[in-house]
Amino acid sequence: MSRRPVPLLLALAPAERLLVMADLPPNHHAHYRQFGGLFGYLAGLTMIVGRGRDARLVADLASVGPGDVVVDIGCGPGTAARQAAARGARVVGLDPSAPMLRLAQLISRFRSTAGTLEWRRGAAETMDLPPDSVSVCWSIAAVHHWQDLDAALDRIEQVLAPGARFLAVEKRTEPGATGNASHGWTPDQADLFASILTKRGFSDVGVSNHTVGKRNVVVVTGVRPRVELHG
Repeated sequence: MSRRPVPLLLALAPAERLLVMADLPPNHHAHYRQFGGLFGYLAGLTMIVGRGRDARLVADLASVGPGDVVVDIGCGPGTAARQAAARGARVVGLDPSAPMLRLAQLISRFRSTAGTLEWRRGAAETMDLPPDSVSVCWSIAAVHHWQDLDAALDRIEQVLAPGARFLAVEKRTEPGATGNASHGWTPDQADLFASILTKRGFSDVGVSNHTVGKRNVVVVTGVRPRVELHG
């Protein structure tokens, strides 16, 4: 079946809406407007409250510690990036939204960390980092906004060092959801993303569900394989 633009979901009957949602890719909100201007600041402020649990969850799952180089793709106001830095990691927070990065910089001035923080404007598809330089890469509530899924994963594979961990965290949504309730992944979309990682050669790929406060989130994890030398 052909895919319909997401805004048309509201005009569909419930049964047809479920079929369309099942056919949507993991980046099904790539069309969503960017978080710029006043809207970006307001959205960033809403993300500051209650995101500490998400940050601790992803840092725990990735076993972040001193010596790690972490990239937070779609870092928003920087809550998870600061959590990684507090554990001693060297962290790059990446986001295409200038208002989000300004909020991240402002908040970070008042938070001491054991590691280091650097903020860069950019997207997953175009991040400018050396090859094999990153030990942990995560994206929280952002993969469903990526403009080009293949290009983003190509770039992530390039910057990840052998044995590096990649995590994608999304709110768990229900098939047929619309509006803000649709921002995230259904179980089928999470499984699809996991299968994409597997086909790309990631190892230890898994899907896990977690309750964070009053929200349910799904996490897809994978490891860039180590290069085996044959002599």
